[in-house]
Amino acid sequence: MNTLTTLSQSATYQAVSFATVCPTAPPGAQVPVDQIMGYVLWAVVALFVVGIVVAIAAVVAGRVFAMPHASRAGVVGIVIVFIAVILYLILPGIVTSMVGAGCVSW
Repeated sequence: MNTLTTLSQSATYQAVSFATVCPTAPPGAQVPVDQIMGYVLWAVVALFVVGIVVAIAAVVAGRVFAMPHASRAGVVGIVIVFIAVILYLILPGIVTSMVGAGCVSW
């Protein structure tokens, strides 16, 4: 009985085949999507630069005007921007390794 059940289950599993669906962009949509993604990536890099400049300005202003809380906030801002840059470089690789090619099995 055990062998019969095992054979029945293996035949059932072999009969069912799952389709793999890989998402693709509609015709003509890939070029604008790439362009928009390029703009977004450049904007993020520009925001990193702005964040560093503002944080350095806070440190300098805190030293010039004898405001230690502003200097401390500037140093924290610099650290946060550097952490964000590191995550910006690491997270896409992590997401790509988890998602793979983006294909979904049904």
